[in-house]
Amino acid sequence: MSAALPLPVATLNQKTASLVAAFRVVGATRMQGVPVLHPGLSVEAVAFDIVADADESAALGILLTPWFMNLVWLPLQEQAPLPVGQTVVRRLGVTDFEFIGAHEPGFGAYEMCSLFSPMFEFADQAAARETAQQALKLLRTAPKPKPAAPLHGRRAFLFGRPRETV
Repeated sequence: MSAALPLPVATLNQKTASLVAAFRVVGATRMQGVPVLHPGLSVEAVAFDIVADADESAALGILLTPWFMNLVWLPLQEQAPLPVGQTVVRRLGVTDFEFIGAHEPGFGAYEMCSLFSPMFEFADQAAARETAQQALKLLRTAPKPKPAAPLHGRRAFLFGRPRETV
């Protein structure tokens, strides 16, 4: 018998499974026959993980569908959701992204940021998944600090300025 997953991880797994199920329904109903559907793609949650430095309990990942690839911000605890259509800027890595509040019946509230739509530039599911994974890897990699300019002389040391060159 396996040990139970910690609550945030179990909640995340349930939320991502519910998100995928909700968008599979969307694909089979509201999106049925829409010409922007890529027939070689399916709905998939890619690399969702708990956001360590968020003020609220949330997770970030990418949702792939036959019609879009979106960054998705998932609240993991009961909290006031961002109203549908309202935007919020979230810093991911060193870049600010504008997320829009959304709500899907059968799932609930979430926030999304479009990366690709439509999806025809991807050869197949593996290519779309690889792009999503690389995008998340870039967003989750801490920026490298810039090396400080060398300081010369006592004044430069005391005032934190590099020596001026002529």
